[in-house]
Amino acid sequence: MILLHTADWHIGQYFFGYDRKEEHTYFFNWLKKTIKEQQVDALLVAGDVFDSPNPSAESQKIYYRFLREVTTENPNLQAVIVAGNHDSAGRLEAPNPLLEEMNVHIRGIIHKNENGEIDSQQLFVPLFKDGEVKAWCIAVPYLRQGDYPNAESYAKGVSALYDKLHSELQQIKESDLPVVVMGHLQATGSEISENDRSERTIIGGLECISPEVFDKKDIVYTALGHLHKAQQVSGRENVRYAGSPLPMSFAEKNYKQGVNLIEIENGQLKRIERLDFEPLASLISLPKQPKPLAEVLDEIKSLPDGEITKASPYLELKVLLKEPEPSMRNQIEEALQGKAVRLATAVPFKVKSDRESKVITYEELKTINPMEMAEDVFTSRYGSEMPDKMKSLLQTVIHEINL
Repeated sequence: MILLHTADWHIGQYFFGYDRKEEHTYFFNWLKKTIKEQQVDALLVAGDVFDSPNPSAESQKIYYRFLREVTTENPNLQAVIVAGNHDSAGRLEAPNPLLEEMNVHIRGIIHKNENGEIDSQQLFVPLFKDGEVKAWCIAVPYLRQGDYPNAESYAKGVSALYDKLHSELQQIKESDLPVVVMGHLQATGSEISENDRSERTIIGGLECISPEVFDKKDIVYTALGHLHKAQQVSGRENVRYAGSPLPMSFAEKNYKQGVNLIEIENGQLKRIERLDFEPLASLISLPKQPKPLAEVLDEIKSLPDGEITKASPYLELKVLLKEPEPSMRNQIEEALQGKAVRLATAVPFKVKSDRESKVITYEELKTINPMEMAEDVFTSRYGSEMPDKMKSLLQTVIHEINL
């Protein structure tokens, strides 16, 4: 049985004001071709299908067109999709009655019975090949407060839910059938760029789930979403993030995009292969370290000449300023005339108190983790790190606000 794991599509994202519709369409055309060539039996999408819980009509067209085309071209393909923290769980699940006719299964909401107990059966999806169940999928969407058993922390509650689901699945599946787990979360030991605040957990680590919960003997693979960097978790070969197909920020410009291909044979994991994808548009940051405006303008001359297209690279410029420069933007735009790049952002830097400190732009401000902001303010005011007890209390408050 062949599975393909992907995640964090973020359809509908605008990159510094640029519509990425063509980039997503390019990815989906590549994905359809890959599924056909690799004879994939099941497509696993681990959350953040859309970039917003209220996606545009155009974003939804791209998504549903892909599902229709990929299932038409591959009649035996089964798709399992879980909601991420960027998705509206209810909106994603709403078309289930229609999509299940296409062998597409969406899991966004944790349903409960009239007694308030979690409906575990709804999260179990049998995976078929040649008309027979060859594996079971535990498809868990992004979990919010109330979605998991009562526990002293988010991490323990989520772990308890996975343990409960695995235990209850044993009662309905044949003992020799393998299990595939899906989730949209941050696992302990996972890696995120120091400069990328976009997918950092809201409470500074207390939401991290131990990968030990996925160490059950019959779990052959765990397909995770949420972090945009493709990676194994804590050295576990079979617990992985697929990463996002498009870089979501300049902090992700060196990430390697692609999908994970998993082969299961005789109930055992046979191989995992990384299939690389080259996005339509690349990201360029100039210079490597902030330089004065005159030197930045000089480096712009080395950029390729030509017309700007939907495949043209996005450009980030890092300018070192000793004083305000009102004409900076105009000078940069003039220097970029005739260059085949799209200016995304020109980030000003300045020198303060014998050390460089970054001037936060509006786009960066929108992604700042509130916990990190509080720690920075505390350090600037009191000259020391925030006490652990205060961190814990503030993390709890932030967590409650954002649920």
